[in-house]
Amino acid sequence: MKFSFKHVGTSIKGLAGNSWHITKTSFTKWWAMDPFRQSSIIAYYAIFSLPALLVIVITIAGFAFGADAVHSQVLGQVKDVMGEATADQIKVMLAKATETKTSVWATILGGITVVLGSIGVFVELQKTLNIIWEVEAAPHKGVWGFLRARVFSFGLILSIAFLLMISLVISTALAAASELLRAESSKIIALAFEVLNFIISLGVISALFALMFKFLPDAKITWRHVLPGALITGMLFTIGKTAIAFYFGKADPASGYGAAGSIVLILLWASYSSMILFLGAEFTHTYADKLTGGVKPSETGKKAAPAEQVHKTR
Repeated sequence: MKFSFKHVGTSIKGLAGNSWHITKTSFTKWWAMDPFRQSSIIAYYAIFSLPALLVIVITIAGFAFGADAVHSQVLGQVKDVMGEATADQIKVMLAKATETKTSVWATILGGITVVLGSIGVFVELQKTLNIIWEVEAAPHKGVWGFLRARVFSFGLILSIAFLLMISLVISTALAAASELLRAESSKIIALAFEVLNFIISLGVISALFALMFKFLPDAKITWRHVLPGALITGMLFTIGKTAIAFYFGKADPASGYGAAGSIVLILLWASYSSMILFLGAEFTHTYADKLTGGVKPSETGKKAAPAEQVHKTR
């Protein structure tokens, strides 16, 4: 189904009329799937995927905006949420991941390792989203099936880089305009630019969640199913990012872990982000069930047991 504003209007109307039922059902199903356990699995894979993922995203976005600018922006975001020590640790990770190899073969093998490492977390995300959507991947047809799944994950990484590039360009332009207007015009206009910057950032984050909800599960999910859930997930993520940054700053949960403190913060952040993602996916699934009676498996998937039944058997 192609995207259209008519579908957006239908989605909003359907969401408004059933909001309480959808929200209650989503939370109940999310809690039943044991989100703490699932998010811990994703956090584990995220630790190993993070350096490679950041290298690829920064490299691709850097072609348009400059690698140094993207690098600084990413580290700045990490610093705002997890503190300067964690940002420094990730800076070291990036330096190690981009070290010049001693030979051509070492460079090639290093590049393959970076690509494979970056997609690991998305493969695990796909498995969890499949559980939420009550589907599972059909048996792969040899090497081609394996590669196809990995190509989709890598395509999502490229989409992240593209969204980051757009966000950096727009945010930089709006921030510069805001500073100029603050000096030469009223503070209200400057504040309006800052609000606009926030809205655009929320839009970029929501677009990322929409891509995950649309393309990662092995299910035929339409845009009218995805858009409301992605927007709500983006709002929860944006609000939660501020809350968890406050928690990290006040409670300092990594203080008792010494040199491993930065790793602990990254694990906590990845776990939190995953739980928000799973809640948004449950909301999207419940909304799709209410709106159209459910979705069918895609060409690459097949029907599976309900999520609650899957976790009761574990």
